[in-house]
Amino acid sequence: MFKVIANGPNRVDIELSGKLNSEQMRTALDELISKTEGIEHGRMLYRIDDFDLPTLGAIGVELSRLPKLFKLIRKFDRAAVLADKAWLRKASEMEGALIPGLEIKAFERGDVGAAEAWLAR
Repeated sequence: MFKVIANGPNRVDIELSGKLNSEQMRTALDELISKTEGIEHGRMLYRIDDFDLPTLGAIGVELSRLPKLFKLIRKFDRAAVLADKAWLRKASEMEGALIPGLEIKAFERGDVGAAEAWLAR
């Protein structure tokens, strides 16, 4: 499941769980691109539960949309990641180090208050 929720004028919340196939990835990315239209200096809150790697078809869909996704990422200054697995938190923060202009901070799944406070700064 990949669910995108607009949460104010400059914020989106994303819920990710399970394994995504190509059709689910296509729908999710289209929704993400649509719901981030007009955002500047945005904030993003990811909630990742019971994550499983996407199918090869889903990865292909994501790769085909990379130009749009790079444009989308530039709209955001901060992303907080709530994840139950330590390796996901570490990978998220490493990704943030590789993307200029985007600060990513990972939190334990239950640390919603800390993640919200960090995003609000």
